[in-house]
Amino acid sequence: MEMIVDFPGGARVDAHFGSYTVSTDQPPAGGGEGSAPTPFATFLASLGTCAGIYVLGFCRQRGLDTTGIKLVQRIKSNPFSGMLSDVEIEIQVPADFPEKYYSALVRSAEQCAVKKHMENPPQFNVHTALVNG
Repeated sequence: MEMIVDFPGGARVDAHFGSYTVSTDQPPAGGGEGSAPTPFATFLASLGTCAGIYVLGFCRQRGLDTTGIKLVQRIKSNPFSGMLSDVEIEIQVPADFPEKYYSALVRSAEQCAVKKHMENPPQFNVHTALVNG
């Protein structure tokens, strides 16, 4: 998969892939307009939404109603490095959700591909290339 990242103005940075565009910006305090989430907030959202798609899939496969289910993601950072130290994803279910599925619901969320990639990170190769033209 190839993504094209460009700079549409101000502190905005957009990623284009397939027919999609993911827009990001910085908050006003960071020199942006706050018109879109920051790249890091978009990354964090990918964790929660990825876990969510697995929860949704689990429920759909079993014909379970997803009304009232939500995931609450909480992030803790190391105060010295500013790096993530803990990511908690709480799956909130309504009172009528079958208790026998609680642990299986957690196991389904733990299958999140974004989480798995963070647990086994890829190698990064960042370089400069000249554009012909």
